[in-house]
Amino acid sequence: MIRISALQMQTAAADIEANLSRIERAAGQAVEAGATLLITPELGVTSYGAGATLHDLAEPADGPIVSRLSEIARRTGVAIVAGFVEKADGTIYNSAVHTDGDDTPVLYRKAYLYGDYERELFTPAPPATCLFHHRGMTLGMLICYDVEFPENVRRLAMAGAELIVVPTATPAGASGTFIAEKMIPVRAFENQIFVAYANNCGTDRDFEYAGQSIIAAPDGSALASAALAEEFLTADIDFGPYAISRRENTYLRDL
Repeated sequence: MIRISALQMQTAAADIEANLSRIERAAGQAVEAGATLLITPELGVTSYGAGATLHDLAEPADGPIVSRLSEIARRTGVAIVAGFVEKADGTIYNSAVHTDGDDTPVLYRKAYLYGDYERELFTPAPPATCLFHHRGMTLGMLICYDVEFPENVRRLAMAGAELIVVPTATPAGASGTFIAEKMIPVRAFENQIFVAYANNCGTDRDFEYAGQSIIAAPDGSALASAALAEEFLTADIDFGPYAISRRENTYLRDL
């Protein structure tokens, strides 16, 4: 069993220092809550809606942003998943990193870009089975739109992921609400795993976000969920209470 936290965050547009400071405060909240992992939103460090400015904010995976996140994780003892704009291969990626401050950070690049805004800015990465380990559990990582393709979640579950963490920037509106309230619980249920979906909230220049972050359990229930404003969620990831659900719903075994 592990305890995790998710920060539904109002990002400060294009202000890396302000966003890192907010994540640092959230890591302190996670310590107080007894959590050992903190999940933050898509592009939460650099902001999602900064447009062409994101080219100027992009950094390599071994740059100051990831170094600062690793330092926060090392000092607090809370591993961090955070989104940033990664500069590599002469282009930029919509990326997320997991760091515990000790081991080599694990990097994931978004494979499925949503809308003209993302496609004009970022290069899509090939779909990847990104796994890492935390306190004896196997975790997978996706970013926002990636989780809306059931094949991505199934691939990670088949590879052994017990919890999938999803930094996201889902826009406000009926679709965003449906994804948070319906689709994420179904992804958890159809794979009998946990899914932690951490969204932006409020506005970020031209975008308004849905909020409604959720940590979903294998039976499709919400262990924790947020409304529209900034919120800090905590939940225990423990398969014990879901033994009956996993015994009755044997999708992975029956493929």
